[in-house]
Amino acid sequence: MVKKYVLVSGGVISGIGKGIIASSTGLLLKTMGLKVTSIKIDPYLNIDAGTLSPLDHGEVFVLNDGGEVDLDLGNYERYLDVTLTRANNITTGKIYRDVIERERKGDYLGKTVQVVPHITDAIQDWVERVATIPVDDTGEEPDVCIIELGGTVGDIESAPFVEAMRQFQFRVGHENFALIHVSLVPTIGSVGEQKTKPTQASIRDLRGLGLTPDLIACRCEKTGLDEGIQAKISMFCHVQPSQVLAVRDCSSVYHVPKLLKDQGMVDYLWKRLNIEKTINITPALKEKGIDMWKKWNQLTTNQERLHDSDAVTIALVGKYTHLQDSYASVVKALEHATLALHKKLVIQWIEASELEPESRPANPVKYHNAWRDLCSADGVLVTGGFGVRGTEGKIAAAKWAREHKIPYLGICLGLQIAVIEFARNVCGMPEAHSVELDENTTTPVIVYMPEISKTHLGGTLRVGIKSTLFQEGTEGSTIRKLYGGGSEVLERHRHRYEVNPQMVDKLHTKGLQFVGKDETGQRMEIIEMADHPYFVGVQYHPELLTRPLKPSPPFTGLILAATNSLQQHLATL
Repeated sequence: MVKKYVLVSGGVISGIGKGIIASSTGLLLKTMGLKVTSIKIDPYLNIDAGTLSPLDHGEVFVLNDGGEVDLDLGNYERYLDVTLTRANNITTGKIYRDVIERERKGDYLGKTVQVVPHITDAIQDWVERVATIPVDDTGEEPDVCIIELGGTVGDIESAPFVEAMRQFQFRVGHENFALIHVSLVPTIGSVGEQKTKPTQASIRDLRGLGLTPDLIACRCEKTGLDEGIQAKISMFCHVQPSQVLAVRDCSSVYHVPKLLKDQGMVDYLWKRLNIEKTINITPALKEKGIDMWKKWNQLTTNQERLHDSDAVTIALVGKYTHLQDSYASVVKALEHATLALHKKLVIQWIEASELEPESRPANPVKYHNAWRDLCSADGVLVTGGFGVRGTEGKIAAAKWAREHKIPYLGICLGLQIAVIEFARNVCGMPEAHSVELDENTTTPVIVYMPEISKTHLGGTLRVGIKSTLFQEGTEGSTIRKLYGGGSEVLERHRHRYEVNPQMVDKLHTKGLQFVGKDETGQRMEIIEMADHPYFVGVQYHPELLTRPLKPSPPFTGLILAATNSLQQHLATL
């Protein structure tokens, strides 16, 4: 089967938007009826993203198979509506581990193992293998594989991957390999002149490494590329003017696919990869692609028409709020829910530690601002996380939402926080705590899961897609209705602590309902309070399965409750 590969690389600076451009490219090809998959290459030595701090690398995204991967794989899944595997995220650590294991087994027959050819061959073999894995509901091999090369061209750690891709273009053939290079065109000085030198230098480095870009995506400010800049980049970077794309700052990342399509990206790739003559696209997939593009355009159009009167304010209480990429999927889930309900999302970012009493004397302005933002919000969202810092602030936020009937959604640690708060202030257990936060607590309402390793952090969490069963007698549950009223839901997990099964009866007696449990009935998955407009906690991470056109039910419920329209919505189900 003929396979097409599109490599997306970046230059000048990191964080330039390669992930969104790679996702948008895949979406555009999918709307033409092609089956698309994606691979993310991360040059770091970690085996996976599981032990990386969100403040260092952004969100750790979790896949169905339990893979803890880069947040860009979340973009791919949301844009392309596909289900990826841990193999779709390649790291230097994974490649070197595999090569060393093969060397230890004697697979190289005593040869000296080197970066070239052994590491570069391993990278190419991995890409070719993963590109054949079905990722969508057709169950068939993809036609196109989008490969995003993380980091910046010229970095030492990226060199083996760049060399592997240089070789790869000859392995698969010219008409099966295209390269999109994302570069920065900064605006400098008081006159606002755009400069092309960084892009010229980046392309020169890339060409010196043996790769020639087919399209240059120029990241620039809101005005796009100034007159003459496109021609200048074309001349000095050895491409046609039509191969220089202006990717200006947009009001929303959902506008990027249309921006690229309007500049002829699809037409160019169609001809460059000779798709019409080499890939057979079925009428059904063509029709599905047309429908997908129609819905995507409707999504962006609806977003543009929202006004301040449609605003709903959600207080997002977390411990990594200084780097908002830490909560990328949570933000997307809120966006998808608000867009589906024709509301304008306003997020109040609240650092949990600033809600704690100790913060008041140390920094009274931050303390009062945090409480002002919490108290003025229409809904409260307490996110997941690890470690002690900020937990008392999260408990305070859950208490405020419970006592003042403010819609509340707790995710993972957010569920555990709600249980601790309820035990302390409703059940008369003032010492209630989690053994994660206080290993000597006399009232452990949150405990370590018995099957989890206490010595190894990487790859030891309860992680991946798991089943949650709604319990008997919960047919009237709000969250169950939002999920469609079925008896079971499948969601992705990532945790090592759980509600203490021995405490469940005491909590339940006082009004905390455990409406969802795992298959054993011993692990608490969903909590709910009946005498509250919307007070829900989930042990899993529902934000990981949200899609722009298929919002997550717990987030939809939060937005509905925050806009006083939940009961009206439930009546229509």
